[in-house]
Amino acid sequence: MTGPSIRLARLRARRQESRKPGDDGGFNRRLLAPMVLGSVLNPINSSMIAVALVPVGTAFGAPPAETAWLVTALYLATAIGQPVIGRLVDGYGPRRLYLAGTALVGLSGLVGALAPSFGLLVVARALLGIGTSAAYPAAMHLTRSEAERTGRSSPTGVLTVLAVANQTVAVVGPTLGGLLIALGGWRTIFAVDVPLSLACLVLGAARLPVAPPRRESGERLDHAGIGLFAVLLLAAMLFVMKPSSALWYLPVLAVLAGVGFALRETRARSPFIDLRALARNRPLLATYLRQVLGYTATYAFLYGYTQWLEEGRGLSAATAGLALLPLSLSALAVSSLTGRNPAVRGKLVIGAAVQTAACAALLLAGSASPLTLLVAVGVLAGVPQGLIGLANQTALYHQADPAAIASAAGLLRTFMYLGAMAASAANAAFFPHGATTGGLHHLALFMLGGAALIFLLTLPDRSLGRMGRATTTDAAEGN
Repeated sequence: MTGPSIRLARLRARRQESRKPGDDGGFNRRLLAPMVLGSVLNPINSSMIAVALVPVGTAFGAPPAETAWLVTALYLATAIGQPVIGRLVDGYGPRRLYLAGTALVGLSGLVGALAPSFGLLVVARALLGIGTSAAYPAAMHLTRSEAERTGRSSPTGVLTVLAVANQTVAVVGPTLGGLLIALGGWRTIFAVDVPLSLACLVLGAARLPVAPPRRESGERLDHAGIGLFAVLLLAAMLFVMKPSSALWYLPVLAVLAGVGFALRETRARSPFIDLRALARNRPLLATYLRQVLGYTATYAFLYGYTQWLEEGRGLSAATAGLALLPLSLSALAVSSLTGRNPAVRGKLVIGAAVQTAACAALLLAGSASPLTLLVAVGVLAGVPQGLIGLANQTALYHQADPAAIASAAGLLRTFMYLGAMAASAANAAFFPHGATTGGLHHLALFMLGGAALIFLLTLPDRSLGRMGRATTTDAAEGN
């Protein structure tokens, strides 16, 4: 036996000896079920509500500008909660945060299913946003921990499973939501979170490891930074949702909170978001910006197109959900086929190009459009949904500080939901009195601009190409 063969055999023997129960020599497969199920709670609730906005508005006499708060409340809570809980996961381990968060999801489901007023329904969505903020940072933390344990620097398979599950569930949501509404009314959209929460609690308690806290003694959570960040987002969102000269104080408050947040985070000993480190890590900053742009278009399409199918095209909630099923299948197919391909830059470029085509196709839609055209638009829109989010997640995994991977992942979700909030505001602006065809066309032009900006952020970024080559090398070496 040659020298290299002997070394390879010894390496395999050491890996065999280090296997754990349920471990195939690589990632511990027992962790996948709680990781995936917990991480999809947010996207499935984000997308199911799309087909419930019209029936909820009818039930409570709320116009589209008000029902948009069912979307905004969840995203605002999530945008704040994800990096906060991610930071706690980095310090105290994923198990306790995962269990507490998923328990809150079940509580929010009960509140929403029994809510007697629209205001309490908004509260339920805010609780849901906080509760679903734990699982994804916990999943990314576990992925990094397992990669360090097994020596796999590029666990593309696990990252693909997470991305495919989240993206697929997000686009399956409208179809599932339509079926639930057809079976039991819009309240089933909230009630379904109770059994999902129980499943996460059982799996999490049984399979997630008990890890000792890593937070250094004396290190405190940056409450002032979190508070300023929350005020910044809330003030900006309140104004964007309903711009008016009478609300002049909101943008002023947002600017003041933003300045205060920047000063606080650059001076704090343990900042909530390390702005100095983020400014130095330009590739990661570009990934966050692409995340905002990509998901602005994704959610503007998801909510705006779905509402138009019901109001502008006259389809029922169930039929509108079924009409979007090809979008779900398209996103699933694209994510599954390209998940293990490390070409991050190529995914972003192709995703932006097809997103441009999908937005242009929306300009052809009208109240008398045949279902074949509507389905074709959905198929096109599924391609960028299957590429852009997956590429950004893979990029973040390689760009972020390994010791703060959960915080970075939480912030990635924050930027995702900043895009979702921008989309919600755009829908409210373009559909002030209902989802008309003219409003849909203006929304399509808005999304076209976002796709163009993704191109501008991706084409000159050479680090994305090097990332793909490095990942390929790792895979060839057996890592």
